[in-house]
Amino acid sequence: MQHGDHSHSFSQPGLVLPTQLVQNQIHELAKTLPPPRKQNTACDACRSRKVKCNRLPGQEKCQHCLSKNYPCTHYVQQATSEKKRNAAARRPRGISTSSRLLDVHRLAPATLNKPRNSHSPTGENGTPPWHKSTFGAPWNSKFGGYPNVSLQSSTPNLLFHLFSPPESGPSDSIFAFSPFKSRPPVYSAWGEMASNLEEETFRIEFALDLVEVYFQIVHTRLPLLNPLQFRARLNLQATGQRPILSSSKQEEPLHPALIATVIAWGAKFSEHPLLVADRQRNGGQSLLARTLIDRCREIAEATKVHRIPHKDHVVIALLIETLQCQNPHTENGFHGFWLNCSIRNLLGLQINHKSVMADIKDPETRGTMIFAWWMACLADAFSAFYYRRKPMLDDDDYDIDFYTAEPGLPENIDPGKPSPREQLEFLGYYSAAHALARISRQIARLLWRPTTDSEGIPVEAALLYSSELSKWRDAHLSKVGVPPNLAANWDFVSAVSACASDAQYHVMWIALFSAMDEYGVRDDSLSPSGMNQVETVKRKVFDEALNASLRVSALAGVLTSNGYLKLDPAVMHVSIIQAGFFLARLGRPEVQNCIEGLEQYSYAYEETKELSRMIRRDYDQALIKGPTFHEMSNTVSRRTPPADATITKSSVNGNGNGVHAPDSMSISFLCYQYHIPDSEGSSELV
Repeated sequence: MQHGDHSHSFSQPGLVLPTQLVQNQIHELAKTLPPPRKQNTACDACRSRKVKCNRLPGQEKCQHCLSKNYPCTHYVQQATSEKKRNAAARRPRGISTSSRLLDVHRLAPATLNKPRNSHSPTGENGTPPWHKSTFGAPWNSKFGGYPNVSLQSSTPNLLFHLFSPPESGPSDSIFAFSPFKSRPPVYSAWGEMASNLEEETFRIEFALDLVEVYFQIVHTRLPLLNPLQFRARLNLQATGQRPILSSSKQEEPLHPALIATVIAWGAKFSEHPLLVADRQRNGGQSLLARTLIDRCREIAEATKVHRIPHKDHVVIALLIETLQCQNPHTENGFHGFWLNCSIRNLLGLQINHKSVMADIKDPETRGTMIFAWWMACLADAFSAFYYRRKPMLDDDDYDIDFYTAEPGLPENIDPGKPSPREQLEFLGYYSAAHALARISRQIARLLWRPTTDSEGIPVEAALLYSSELSKWRDAHLSKVGVPPNLAANWDFVSAVSACASDAQYHVMWIALFSAMDEYGVRDDSLSPSGMNQVETVKRKVFDEALNASLRVSALAGVLTSNGYLKLDPAVMHVSIIQAGFFLARLGRPEVQNCIEGLEQYSYAYEETKELSRMIRRDYDQALIKGPTFHEMSNTVSRRTPPADATITKSSVNGNGNGVHAPDSMSISFLCYQYHIPDSEGSSELV
């Protein structure tokens, strides 16, 4: 294996994954954003007249002051800047007063560019805090006692600890072994090939394989890392591989928690023979992958990723959140802890300030932090709605945005960087996602209030949210959702991205229906017109939720038939679950697509297998007892169509014989097979 041409263990017939060139382009697209707009620096005279202040380079006065012979002063601008600086010096940047106040270490903006001494996570001589003796104590986890893991640990030494046997006893001395000393073969729980992890050469090759799987699959959806820089700073060479030529500038070593997180992600999706044997031994689930997730969390906690604001800690926390179990009802499931940690770190770095972002000199750091901010901002808004919690961020907690490139610019001739056209498409997607996230944030705040739980959702709010979602659909869905005319060679990235953004909108209707069914809709006026409004909004939301569930079910069927859901890093996860439970409670046969999709999801997220069983039980019960709802039961009983009103998966091949599509079949043909409802509530074959 040669450097620059890494192979990996994952393979699937008909699946074309991104090459290293495409991986680098994805990262460049995520971080290479046009520079911020120039701050307003108008002079006092132009500011008072509200005219544009034009000052030519080299001149002390603007054109207006020259023509009028006015003194060109900037007292207002200076006073405003001084006020902002004084405010920043008086108090640390944190979350708004409407959210919980958390005591975090404040990091000045300049620490993103150079080391500082005051309240900075960067120590002397630019040494990060995890370099020091602060973390000199042994790393003791539930898997046994291990030697210290810090940034000073070499990557081979870190791999030794990550891949140490699962049954290490607590009596083992932390100095009793080293990466170069053999240990008893206690790897039986991980399958017959796991004993090979005793060999350092095998550990390195195995880790490189998992890193490549991460960049092939996870990086396409979460492009938070620079593939070239990560591989160079990892500095691992497999047998027969040419060593990486280091540049004159010494690369900073990778954070150990970042390495552990990337490796744990790769283990989720890798088909390395070791992991295949592990899954065969343990009923289709990998105990090694589960152990790596636990250990990467422990390393992150030991190195205070959740406490010290730093750009690496932001990325690590975001990657850990979607890595772990996504079931909020389990001990190690989704509780928003790492997502909230990433937001606190971003606020501690003052990334929510446009002026701070403009001062970051390194374009790599600036672009990554902007992308991380919006990933955290969107995740906070949507997860708050899905899981009925208070959003951590308010609309006025930030003033940064995705800056759009000017249309009509010439195409970028560099094949390694995205063109302005691609940037416009990318930024258009995030503009649409942010608009939808603001709606989600509004609904989440209403549902979080105790009065909503006790009194119900005000009919005015239900009408407003219904109207806002309809407006979003008209403005954005045709641009970011599944296109009506799909290309025959639609690849993995295009298919999953379009289906995910399409489902992101539709699951909003399902979640809104579930909230109205749980809390009810109240009308304080108690007038006949008010009662009519309540019934109108109930019918509207139910119709939209039914149409949305059918569409998500169809999209899940498309992705499942191509084997894409086993590669999805929890992007379509919530949409399929909510659509599945909704259709199951109605007794709709289209729920089968959701059940099979979640079963395929269980390849990487084992909790989805149990969720698929729960959905099937609800479906079987609905067939016997009928639809089971609460506050919306009257609306559902009046408007539920016959179960055979749409084409189901039993007739997906067009002639009713139920033949499943082969894996190599194109996405466009699969979409033609499935009955995908359009966004207006009707149905069409696409």
